[in-house]
Amino acid sequence: MPKLWSQTIATHHREVRQAILNATAVLAERHGLHAVKMARVARQAGVGRATLYNYFGDVTELLRAWHEHQLELHLEHLSELATTGGSPLERLESVLETFAAICQRHHGSELAALLHRGPHVARAQEQLRDFVRRVLAEGARSGDVRRDVSPAELATYCLHAVTAASTLKTAASVKRLVAVTLAGARRQK
Repeated sequence: MPKLWSQTIATHHREVRQAILNATAVLAERHGLHAVKMARVARQAGVGRATLYNYFGDVTELLRAWHEHQLELHLEHLSELATTGGSPLERLESVLETFAAICQRHHGSELAALLHRGPHVARAQEQLRDFVRRVLAEGARSGDVRRDVSPAELATYCLHAVTAASTLKTAASVKRLVAVTLAGARRQK
């Protein structure tokens, strides 16, 4: 097969897959995860059901792929927050507030519990813990973050603490949770 042809086919496959994942996101946002059905996704993506089944064998496989894509987007955004602008504590606050807001929005359903299993979630959690650990280590070097607890342990504390946002109802309560978590990470004067 000529190289140009194989590149064109590969690009087409990526675009169709992305259109399917985008359609899944639209349906999930508008109607909830329980409303994501193969026929609805195919219709929303503008592809035939046979084409959809060529990419994903069933709705569970489709939702897992969509979830993996969502995690990648979240990680990109959180990585950017962890590495750009402000002091280490300001960047940590941005990361924790954003992560807490994600936890608050995506909580509780049986389907969410199903999607949060698997190696892709463990990898994402490890990457996030590493972002936070690096910011905390930088903060410890600058004297803003406590040094009596290792940055790795402190990162675990911070992330576990803000996952409690999944049970909170308001943005103000999430902000308070992050403030309390940050207070635990700050160097005591």
